[in-house]
Amino acid sequence: MESVPKVVARNRGNATFAELVEATSRRALAQGVKAGQVERLARGIYVLPGDDRDRRTALAYDGVVSHLSAAVAWDLPLLSPPPKPHITVPTKRRPRRGPPAVLHWAPIDPGDRPSRLTSMVRTVADCARILPYGETLAVADAALASGLMHHRQLVAATDAMRGPGRTNARRVAATATGAVDSFLESMLRALLITAGIEGFVPQYLVEDGRFRAQVDLGHGVARIALEADGYQFHGSSSDFAVDCRRYDELVAAGWLVLRFTYQQVISDPEWVVATVRRALSHRFS
Repeated sequence: MESVPKVVARNRGNATFAELVEATSRRALAQGVKAGQVERLARGIYVLPGDDRDRRTALAYDGVVSHLSAAVAWDLPLLSPPPKPHITVPTKRRPRRGPPAVLHWAPIDPGDRPSRLTSMVRTVADCARILPYGETLAVADAALASGLMHHRQLVAATDAMRGPGRTNARRVAATATGAVDSFLESMLRALLITAGIEGFVPQYLVEDGRFRAQVDLGHGVARIALEADGYQFHGSSSDFAVDCRRYDELVAAGWLVLRFTYQQVISDPEWVVATVRRALSHRFS
């Protein structure tokens, strides 16, 4: 007879009361719980100790980790992590008692049940239902950059969507790209798209003789480079020197370089857009 922890482990880290009693016994299950080998998560549901919070919550509701929590699980960037797990439960499932969570009622893909996590494509689509355009674009850009999702999959998923967020999702699918290098770059690009400012290409390669540099967003005609500077800092004087040389080379090659910080992009988007517009007007005047 298998031990209670082995039965739970064999069953992807969770098992029902009936499954455990059938494979072991009521007495063995009671002893396993008392010894801390397994935990009773909810009525009739047992898990191994130490399972992550979001998955435990999904098991408690017999649902799947979704939306913002799924984005965290897939290592996709968010403006801020969700304070409570987002869990999707089947559409007709009656509410049940469980840990604190943000519950969403929707059909669940059978393929997502074993992992208790929505697919990356479904995660991006779900985020489009509750996040603004810029934040969803950052999620979609990162998903495409990971190579774990193809653009055609995103387009198909968003075309098939119904209900809240469909318009936002289709807009994201039309503008998402795997060429973007960071969350802040996606947010900056979203500001330009929303403002109707065209011509800026993600990860634009500037070449001038032997000098080559890739800028976050480059306008080849206006020769304007936009750099999204996060909280990273120069770890050494040599790093600082390389950055200064790169900036000087771009300016010497005739490029105007605008550098925007995280705080400016997130908290002062109107100023960022106005600054880019002014720069473009000077270039084309």
